[in-house]
Amino acid sequence: MLTPVVEAAEQAEEERTHAGTTWQWLILSAYLLGAVVLTWGLWADPASRVQVRDQGDGDQFVWFLRYSATAISHWRLPALLTTAMDAPQGFNLMWNTHGLLLGSLLTPVTLLAGPQVSDTLILTLGFAGSAACMFLVLRRWGASISGAGLGGAMYGFSPYLVYSGVHLQLAFALLPPLIIDAMLRIVTGRGALRTGVWLGLLIAAQFFIGEELLLFTGIAGGLLTLLMAITWPRPAIDRAAAAVPGLATATGVALLLCGRALWVQFQDRVLAGSHAVATRTGAVLLDSTANGTARPAAPRHEPLAYLRGDHPISLLHELRWPLLIALIAVAILFWRNPKVRIAAVMFAGLDLLALGGVSQSVAGLHYPGYLHPWFWLARLPVLSSALPGRMAILADGAAGALLAFSLDHARSLVPADKSWRNAGPAMTAAAILLILPIVPRPYPVTNAAPVPAGWQAAFARLQLPADARVLVAPFPYGLIPQPLRWQADTGEPATMIGGDYIGFNQDGQRVRAGRTGDWDVTAKYIDELWTGSPQLVVPSPAQISADIAFWRPAAVVAVTRPQSPLGRFLIGEFGPPTYQIGSLLAWRLQPAGNSGTASATQPSAAHLGAGPGGQHHLIRAAPPDPGRTA
Repeated sequence: MLTPVVEAAEQAEEERTHAGTTWQWLILSAYLLGAVVLTWGLWADPASRVQVRDQGDGDQFVWFLRYSATAISHWRLPALLTTAMDAPQGFNLMWNTHGLLLGSLLTPVTLLAGPQVSDTLILTLGFAGSAACMFLVLRRWGASISGAGLGGAMYGFSPYLVYSGVHLQLAFALLPPLIIDAMLRIVTGRGALRTGVWLGLLIAAQFFIGEELLLFTGIAGGLLTLLMAITWPRPAIDRAAAAVPGLATATGVALLLCGRALWVQFQDRVLAGSHAVATRTGAVLLDSTANGTARPAAPRHEPLAYLRGDHPISLLHELRWPLLIALIAVAILFWRNPKVRIAAVMFAGLDLLALGGVSQSVAGLHYPGYLHPWFWLARLPVLSSALPGRMAILADGAAGALLAFSLDHARSLVPADKSWRNAGPAMTAAAILLILPIVPRPYPVTNAAPVPAGWQAAFARLQLPADARVLVAPFPYGLIPQPLRWQADTGEPATMIGGDYIGFNQDGQRVRAGRTGDWDVTAKYIDELWTGSPQLVVPSPAQISADIAFWRPAAVVAVTRPQSPLGRFLIGEFGPPTYQIGSLLAWRLQPAGNSGTASATQPSAAHLGAGPGGQHHLIRAAPPDPGRTA
């Protein structure tokens, strides 16, 4: 007699499960659609369209994508110390936002379609994937499908994450929710060794995407663990010993995979070279005051806390305050719910950390820096080099969790009476209206710096080995990053003098390098000639001679014409160009097949070029090709 009843119940459960699965796939598809709409301007021409803002950072990241792809195409891992940029001293990738894992995984796309296509793909998958991971984690910890869907959207498409889109190591924020989820499973006794291995792999993966976001994830995870221990002290004590094997396993796996890279990051010297300075990077990081080593320069502050909307990304940013007020209100109303309480404290704590340690003025009131917790944390090793504003990315997740758990708790209070059957959908609709102010608008885009006409033809004629140093004019650095884009798009030159990267100067201070040091006066002069600067600082002939002797270029490639000020200067230094192709001049200073490490003072076929003031520089030059002009 009970068989029909049981069958009906099983059928109803199956229908609910099927409906739930359908809704989950619809939500994940909506995330992907939203990410495509957000980046649609880039997809209109993914090989050449870039975001309008921070094009220098974009050029730098596509360089890293090309660098990783080149290494993988030669069946080796990317070197962590390299002279592919900023030869001859080179630089340490581990101090930079390299995204090595992303670049390595997308090697086929980079080689077939170009690094900018990989860049756009990472950005799109970053938004959709970050929202999806947050959605899945919230579902694991009891959020409803609709609540988790809204929480995932708030994280994956939050103002700060969208604003950080040009920094792909930040925008690709898939792993932080998964890392925190795995850690919580271990400390709550829901996994041990196997979860520890999974956590170690996640930590290592995030390490090779972006260390800064991993650092902030660790801080958020530690704060969350502390709050859970305070909320449930007895279970925390009982499960503490059981969590040790899982956490130890995670630590071991992460160190096994990241140990060598950490050693490279903290070693004393970047690369050996005649002008390389012992920057003591490890000492700077681990003890900023020991042995008289200068403390790293204070990082640039990014005071863009969560949901403030003070940027052109939000669609309706002037209406952001209702969402903030609503989050505060539900936190107070549902404070007795432990999930709501923990999420609210996480949101407030992480957002407070994101304000940094500098003085602030809010609503006409002045708050000195020492009242902010980051003011004191910034004095700790490692944290002194972080940009605290980026902590807002983790506050995004906390705010999403607060919205999800608050919505579920509010709907659980609705009476079962039929007269209230529309209350739940109405609450969901209200939550959707609250997050509308932070819905991002599509990125404004522009065209990337095009590769100069004749660029690849010039390098084909120069026939340079991979380790031949090439002096590119304009000289690349942070404010003139176009040569990095050209190198990324074409793979030429393989070894470039100058560049745009994070390094350390002679005083041990962290700097955006490329044109730093006493030997870069000539580099600045080259750039001033190229840009037509009215305030030229002309270096002395002795300085020019010393700079060229340090660089020891095997070739020079200049985007200019012979009659231009830059063209006349280079011709005065190196003689007539070996090749001229359109608006591009090229000199081969050493015979084809010779490495750029050879001495420039041991000529075989010498050309004596007159420099400024009658100073002559002996440069080993190949004779001009009869067909050099094209």
